Amino acid sequence: MPKGSFVGDVAKDLGLQLRALGDSGVRIIDRGRTQYFALHGKTGHLVTAERIDREQLCDSVQQCVLRCEVIVEGDMQIYGIEVEIRDINDNAPSFKEVELDQRISEMTVPGTRFPLTEAHDPDSVSNSVQSYELSGDEHFSLAVQTGPGGDQRPELVLAKALDREEAAFHELVLRASDGGEPARTGTARIRVAVLDANDNAPVFSQAEYTVRVPEDVPVGSTLVTVTATDPDEGLNGHVTYLFKKITEKASRIFHLDAETGAISLVRSLDFEEGDSYEMEVQARDGGGLSNTAKAVITVTDVNDNAPEVTVSSVLSEISEDAPSGTVVALLHVQDRDSGANGEVRCSISETLPFRLERSFENYYRVVTTRELDREQVSEYNVTVQAADGGSPALWSSAVLWLRVLDVNDNAPVFAEARYSARVPENNAAGALVLRVRAWDADWGQNARVRYRLGEGRVRGAPLSSYVSVEAETGALYALRSFDYEEVREVGLWVRAEDGGAPALSSNVSVRLVIVDENDNAPQVLYPPAAPLAAGAGWAGVELAPRSAEPGALVAKVVAVDTDAGQNAWLSYELAKATEPGLFRVGLHSGEVRTARFPLARDAARQSLVVVVKDHGRPALSATATLTVVLAESVAELLAELGSAASAAAPGEPAGSLTRWLVLAVAAVSCLFLAFLLLLLALRLRRWRRSQLLAAGSGALRGVPASHFVGIDGVRAFLHSYSHEVSLTADSRKSQLRFSGASCCDTLQARPPPDEPAPLLEEDPAAPPGWREDRGAQGRGVAREEPMVICLLVMVDTTVRLTEYHAI
Repeated sequence: MPKGSFVGDVAKDLGLQLRALGDSGVRIIDRGRTQYFALHGKTGHLVTAERIDREQLCDSVQQCVLRCEVIVEGDMQIYGIEVEIRDINDNAPSFKEVELDQRISEMTVPGTRFPLTEAHDPDSVSNSVQSYELSGDEHFSLAVQTGPGGDQRPELVLAKALDREEAAFHELVLRASDGGEPARTGTARIRVAVLDANDNAPVFSQAEYTVRVPEDVPVGSTLVTVTATDPDEGLNGHVTYLFKKITEKASRIFHLDAETGAISLVRSLDFEEGDSYEMEVQARDGGGLSNTAKAVITVTDVNDNAPEVTVSSVLSEISEDAPSGTVVALLHVQDRDSGANGEVRCSISETLPFRLERSFENYYRVVTTRELDREQVSEYNVTVQAADGGSPALWSSAVLWLRVLDVNDNAPVFAEARYSARVPENNAAGALVLRVRAWDADWGQNARVRYRLGEGRVRGAPLSSYVSVEAETGALYALRSFDYEEVREVGLWVRAEDGGAPALSSNVSVRLVIVDENDNAPQVLYPPAAPLAAGAGWAGVELAPRSAEPGALVAKVVAVDTDAGQNAWLSYELAKATEPGLFRVGLHSGEVRTARFPLARDAARQSLVVVVKDHGRPALSATATLTVVLAESVAELLAELGSAASAAAPGEPAGSLTRWLVLAVAAVSCLFLAFLLLLLALRLRRWRRSQLLAAGSGALRGVPASHFVGIDGVRAFLHSYSHEVSLTADSRKSQLRFSGASCCDTLQARPPPDEPAPLLEEDPAAPPGWREDRGAQGRGVAREEPMVICLLVMVDTTVRLTEYHAI
C-alpha cells in the first residue's frame, strides 16, 4: 500500500467525536521505533505512514501483526491497535543460482535422484512456491518431495541411461511457480555434464551436526566441521562442501570452507537477534554425486570472562641443534570466573614441535618435542590457547615469537648436477665461459659460498693455466686461447665451500667442449710446392695424351684441412684454364679429367689454376697450379719444356747457355789434362823408386800387373757414381744434384776403422817387406784417385747437359 493509505476508522471504533479529536489530544505513542502508521487529525482515520513490506517485517512468520498504542490524553486512556499485514503476491520465485552445474556419471542407473536447489519466494505460504517443472531433455524427469515442514524439494531423476560418447552435456530448464493470481515464475538453467564411472556418493559422518556456541565467540572461529567421506579415488573421491539451503541472514554470518567443511564465523553473533540457525550442507564429490546433512548452531548467553595468559619468561632465540625438552617459555594462566567456568585448559597446535608441561599450579612450561631445523622453519609463532570450562567455553591465546639460530649442517648444493659449455676456439684470454651457482640452505657466514678449481692437468700443463674460477661469483674464465686442433675437450671439477667451521663442501663436474672455428686454410699436398722464386701458389707438370677421351684422368689435386666438421669439407673448382672447356675438376674428389677430345688447335702447354675451398664461414681457400702438356711421349714433353724455357727468357740470346757450357767443358778439360800430367809424373817417380828398390833386394820380381791400378782402373769407378738432373721449363733454374753415395763420397780418403782394407789388394805370397811398401803405395793411390773420379764425373755431367741443351 502507498503511503497515506486508509487502514481503519479509529474515531468510529473508539466512539470519539470528530470535533473532540483536537481537544482530547488523541495521538499514537512514539517509542523510538519506525512508525508505520499515523492518525489523521481531522478524520480520525488510521493511515500508513511508511511503505509496508511484509517480507521485510515478518520474515518466516505466518501471521504478520503490527502493534501500536493510541493515547487519549483528555481521558487519560490508552488503546492498543493490532494491524494484520496480509500478503500479496508481489515476489516471484527465485533460485539462489540461476546457472546450475550438475555432473552425473554415465554409469548412473536410471531412477537415480539428484537434489536440486530450491526456489525461494518470500511471500506467504499460499503465494510462495507451489510447483516445479522441468523441460529440455528426455533423459531426465522431475520429482518433487515434500519436506518435514511442508516445503517442496525438487529432485532431478535420471529417466534414461546416459552415454557420454553420445552426448557429453545436457541442457535443462527448471521452472518454479508460486500460488498467486496471476502466478509468478522463476527459472534456472541446469547444465548436466556426463562423467565416467563414479559410483559412490559422499557420506556424512552424521546426519545432523549440532553445536552450541556463546554469543561472544570471536569472529573467524570455527564453530563446527562437517565431514563426509567418499570411497572413490582421485577426482571422484575429492569432496567439496557448499550450503544447499540457508537463509539470507545466516549466509551473512557463517562461512563454509569448501575443502575442509569447517563452518566458521564471519560476523559477531547476537543472542537477541537469533538464538538458533539451521542450514543444510551439501557434500559433492568430483564426479557430481552429492549428499546433504543438517547443521544446527545454537547460541548461548553465559560465561562472559575469558582466561588470561601471561608470559612470565620467554626465549627469543634458540639453536637448531638444541636437544628435545629445552624450555623456551614460562606462562601463567588464570580465569576470574569460578567453578567449571574458571577451570582453564591450555593447548598448542599438534603440528608444532612444542608441548605444554604444567610447572607449578597455574604455571606452564613450553618445551621442544624434538630437534629443530632452521632450514625448514626459521622462526615460529607459537600460539598457546587457553579455554575455560564454561558452556560454551571462552578462550584466549598468547603468541610466542621464536627465532631459530643456524648451525652449519648443510653443504652447498649446486643448481645443476653437472655443467657443460661450448667454447669457440681462438677465444680471447680472460673470456667468461660459464657460471656455476651453488646455494647453501644455512644462514649468514654458514651460507657464504666460495668456489675453487679442482686439481688437474691438460696436455701435461696444470689445469689452472687454462681456466680459473672467481671465488665469490663462480664465474669460470678462460686464461688462454683454446685451439681445437690441440685441445677438443676440457673436463674439470669445481668445489663449492661454505664459511662454516668446520666448512662443508661439494663438487660438480664441468665439461668444456671446444668448438672448431674455420681458422685453417686448406693445404695442398699435391701438386708439390713450387720454389719461392717461382711466385705464390702451387705448381706441377702432368702429361696428357692428345688421344685422351673425355673423362680421362689427367691428375688429382690432393688437399687437407686441419679443421673439423663443416670447416674441413673441401670442394674443388677450376678457376682459370688456358683452354676453357678442355678440362674439368671433380667438385669433391679434386680429380682433373678431360671434358672433351683435345683438338689440334689446342695449345700443347695448358695451365690450370684449381681453387680449393672449405665450407667455413667465412670460407678459406688455397690454389694449386697444374701444367698439363698435351704430348704422346716423353720426348715431346721435353721438347715442349725446352721451348717453354726459351720463351720464358726472351731477352737472353739463344746461344748464351751453349757458349757458357762450352767454356765450362774447355776449362774442365784443361784441368783434367793438367791433372793427368801431374799423375803421370807421380807414377814415373814411384816407378823409378820401385826400380831402385828392386835392384837392391829383387823382391819385386814376379809381381802381377793386376795389382796396380791405372787410369783404366779409375774409369771403372765411373760405373759406381750417379747423379740426378731436375729440369724445369726455365733452364736457368735447372738443378744438378749428386746422390750421397756418388762422386767423392764413393771412395773415402780415409777408410773407416772397421774397414781398413786398402784400395789395392795384396798378394798373399809376397814377402812382408813388399806388403808394407805396397800398402804405402796403395794409400797414396787411394788419396789421389777420388780426385780423379770427381773430376771425371764433372766432365761427364757437363757433356750430358750440353747434349740436353742441343736437343
